[in-house]
Amino acid sequence: MQNNEITALFEQWNSALQTGDPKQVAALYATDAILLPTVSNKVRHNHDEIEDYFVHFLAKGPQGVIDESNVRIFGDLSINSGVYTFTFNGGASVQARFTYVYRWDGERWFIIEHHSSAMPE
Repeated sequence: MQNNEITALFEQWNSALQTGDPKQVAALYATDAILLPTVSNKVRHNHDEIEDYFVHFLAKGPQGVIDESNVRIFGDLSINSGVYTFTFNGGASVQARFTYVYRWDGERWFIIEHHSSAMPE
């Protein structure tokens, strides 16, 4: 397992955002995944709730870029945490801290935990 394989999972996720289809984004999450989203106070506990969040988030036309990435791999679990910036339709942007926790299911990596919070300063 290489760090670049884990960082490439963000690109897969960002590409799913570009489809505008919340089902494609939610499919990257495990069925029991937890999402602590950037622009919602509600914790999302399953595909239906995660998909609901992305219906609203994707309407803003988000595009993400990683500013800092820190990958750690522990067998069938890996963590990528750092800072990313999203730009939206109309030119608005937000920089946020992120943590993705991935689990290998024997065939592919799924997001099991995703925490994203806007920078406080």
